Amino acid sequence: MYKCVVILVQSEKVKVSNQILVIKPYWHFGTWVFDDPSTDLVQEPFVSGVPEMINDLVADIPNAPQGFRLLFSSAPFPAFQRKLEWVRTEFEGNWYRMEEPPMEGWLCPALFRYFEVAPAELYVKAEEIR
Repeated sequence: MYKCVVILVQSEKVKVSNQILVIKPYWHFGTWVFDDPSTDLVQEPFVSGVPEMINDLVADIPNAPQGFRLLFSSAPFPAFQRKLEWVRTEFEGNWYRMEEPPMEGWLCPALFRYFEVAPAELYVKAEEIR
């Protein structure tokens, strides 16, 4: 088990948040969605290639459709599963590519609830909730 320590700096100009973020996606009406009360998102769907990326991430997680933990960060962290690289902007969202297996997916503007600008790289890991 890894622990992440976050040091908060109090300043009017510096905004520091968690380095590793977590959401709990689940299967709903034929796609992956997630709720995040801290960002006012409810049943926010993943679309346009991202459901296929998630299917790859959760291939070995039993009962993933009932919910799993998805860790993500703009910086590498121990035991991340995949690195996604920024490709382009489209319709106020951003396309990301993963190398293995080769896939592309579009992340909607909800990404900006977590990052001020679209990160050049995203590191992700899916885990079973026990």
